[in-house]
Amino acid sequence: MSSERYHQHFTISWDQLHRDVRQLCHQMIERDFKGIVAITRGGLIPAALIARELNVRLIDTICIKSYDHMDQGGLNIMKGVDHDGEGWLLVDDLVDTGKTARAVREMMPKAHFVTIYAKPEGRPLVDQYLTEVAQQCWIQFPWDMGVAYVEPLVDQVKRNYD
Repeated sequence: MSSERYHQHFTISWDQLHRDVRQLCHQMIERDFKGIVAITRGGLIPAALIARELNVRLIDTICIKSYDHMDQGGLNIMKGVDHDGEGWLLVDDLVDTGKTARAVREMMPKAHFVTIYAKPEGRPLVDQYLTEVAQQCWIQFPWDMGVAYVEPLVDQVKRNYD
């Protein structure tokens, strides 16, 4: 998979992410989880927010790398867990092609798997998600962005005519 497949961009602010996580938590408020397993790195922040909203204190990680910025490569599993997920909440920011989701499903087949955002190819692999995003859309998460000065439009135009 390469960055050439992305024809749209969806930018998520910190505020939007927090609102989305809270909305997902409202759907799980009646559930009681032993703990949360975050899929690193993208699932770390949503998992922390979910842990706060659902008052879950036990948090673990599955450490997997499958992306180098916008290019998806092979899976590199650096850390797993030693249980099947019974009673646990498995959290990631996004399910895209399903490559990572399939691997963690094999590790934790009994976990309740949630993502904040889901693309069509990976959507069937999660138990719950909040927002569906087009397959060809690249999501700009707030932890991958920084605030930068943007020159006023009039100055940009003047510079182009000079």
